[in-house]
Amino acid sequence: MDLEDFNSAPEADIRATLLACCDVRSWSDAVLAARPYAEASDALRVAGTAALAFTAPEVDRALAAHPRIGERAAGASTEAAWSRKEQSGVATDAQTRADLLAGNRAYEERFDRVFLINAAGLDAQAVLTELRRRLDNDPETEAAEVAAELRGIALRRLARVLELEDELAEGRS
Repeated sequence: MDLEDFNSAPEADIRATLLACCDVRSWSDAVLAARPYAEASDALRVAGTAALAFTAPEVDRALAAHPRIGERAAGASTEAAWSRKEQSGVATDAQTRADLLAGNRAYEERFDRVFLINAAGLDAQAVLTELRRRLDNDPETEAAEVAAELRGIALRRLARVLELEDELAEGRS
């Protein structure tokens, strides 16, 4: 959708789109409250600032919408389609799938949450390397990394909505 549509669409429609980007109500409220935006990049800046305030319970809630890394999200929802696209580079052979499964289990046992990574553009080996590194984090460090990954996913998805994904990937937004 272009910026004009984002600015003028009914609040309920934009809220649903924002919650598909990141299931954190306070974040969607902040992005909605600042409409209309003069530039699409302004929406990303507001969203980025609002994402810095994610609380631990908000992160936990948002994680519930994310499949395990290496698993294909089921269903026809916007979130599922985005997840499949973001994880498309994690297509793997049988051994790597087994390594991801084992890594996910170890992560979930250690941190009691799904492993979250902004997988867009990453291959399976990069994801595995990051998963293994993060298994050594203490809980506070890992909580901060999870929140940062969630922010990255939310902003990438919002950039996709606003047709700015290429700019975000290049670091211009």
